[in-house]
Amino acid sequence: MSKISTVHRCGSCGSTQPRWTGRCPACGQWNSLQEEHAPPLVLHRAHLSRRATADQADLWGTGPQALVEVDVRGHLPVPTGVPELDRVLAGGLLPRSATLLGGEPGTGKSTLLLQALASMALAGRRCLLVAAEEPAQQVRRRATRLGADVPDVFVVEATQLPAIEAAIAQLSPDVVVVDSVQAVSDPELASGAGSVLQVRECASSLAAAARAVGAALVLVGHVTKDGALAGPRALEHLVDTVLSFEGDRYLSLRALRAVKHRFGPTGETGLFEMGESGLSGVDDPSALFLGDRLVGSPGSAVAVPVEGYRAVLVEVQALVGRTSQVPRRLVTGVDAGRVGFLVAVLHERAQVPVSDRDVYVSVTGGARAIEPATDLAICLALTSALGEIPVPPELIAVGEVGLGGELRRAGGMAKRLAEAQRLGFETALLPAERSRVPRARGAGGQTAHPAGAGLRELRAPSLREALVLTFGERALAEALHQHNRRVRSSERT
Repeated sequence: MSKISTVHRCGSCGSTQPRWTGRCPACGQWNSLQEEHAPPLVLHRAHLSRRATADQADLWGTGPQALVEVDVRGHLPVPTGVPELDRVLAGGLLPRSATLLGGEPGTGKSTLLLQALASMALAGRRCLLVAAEEPAQQVRRRATRLGADVPDVFVVEATQLPAIEAAIAQLSPDVVVVDSVQAVSDPELASGAGSVLQVRECASSLAAAARAVGAALVLVGHVTKDGALAGPRALEHLVDTVLSFEGDRYLSLRALRAVKHRFGPTGETGLFEMGESGLSGVDDPSALFLGDRLVGSPGSAVAVPVEGYRAVLVEVQALVGRTSQVPRRLVTGVDAGRVGFLVAVLHERAQVPVSDRDVYVSVTGGARAIEPATDLAICLALTSALGEIPVPPELIAVGEVGLGGELRRAGGMAKRLAEAQRLGFETALLPAERSRVPRARGAGGQTAHPAGAGLRELRAPSLREALVLTFGERALAEALHQHNRRVRSSERT
């Protein structure tokens, strides 16, 4: 009998160490080494056997050929029937591709894939769902509730790799969904299900089995408490596409993003709304995010971040609390470090005293606005909250704020302005185009010119002048003066 060997494998980078240490020498992660027991000869034989099977099933080509002679007509994406999912996948799932879908429990990963399988089955595709974490009866109940119990959607309860490979070979489906890959194990491997070795080897074998029948493979993956995909980093390199399904289980909004995509761009975002009948695509996210906006309320501004190729209007809300020795910065939907940076610039460059105050910033509706182009809207919201003066309701703000208090331009301005104009906004506060805009005139430095029917642009070279253009120089000075009086009055009492 072969001697059992013991190694310690890192769950983050996949490297092996002869003995356990608190910190992985390869990647520096703490407490990531896991003990594995495996007979070396058995592992070697299993690896060679699977390698030979994968080589026999490899249908990509038999030898070198000219790139211009490669036939791509049979390698086109197959639409899933879910528009927002197809948007992120750049058209759909490609045959013989491998996709990894990750997300926190309760976000709706299984619901999304079940709806996609039903749509593809109605289009004539044969679909197989491997239920590795729940019984088939529970899957059927969910499908009935979603209206996804249609013919040509097959389900198999299996956690052993040989049983799943046999089901794929027997059915020859067009799409295979494994929910989840961490629950699948290979009896030839000595480690338990979910270990680094099991996840890596099972994912590789499942991808080879799907390619052998020309099927698209979708693996559902767990995430850690930090939101990263569980398992070895090598798992993400084994697949062609990595999707992240995000959303608070207590909110209806869900966002699907492509972290890695070999067949298309990774910047696109699909938006869904969870309801009683499952997930439905959000056709007009800007109207959804601004639907409950309280017009004229201090501390509110409208930003226009770009999600992939789509501009989305979101409401940024801010609240400035009392003065404290250790001011707090609590944010939701924006970068916390970026907010601290903007607070310092407001205080030093724009003379808006917020650095010693508690600051709360949130993007409503569960949306995210983490790109630098939302800096100007955050600064307007903070100034509005501090001085208790509302931002003009018809105004949007787009621009990055630098350490010197200067405003910098953002990309995709045409689509941002077009989306704002579509929703009826009238004014856009933007950075000055320094190569063409003349020097500032007076205190405000205003340059305004029409940008299209019903929309005009206000250009400012600096944050201070942008605040003056938004609120007016006299109104801004009076608001800050009244704020200082309230602070002194509270200190005396």
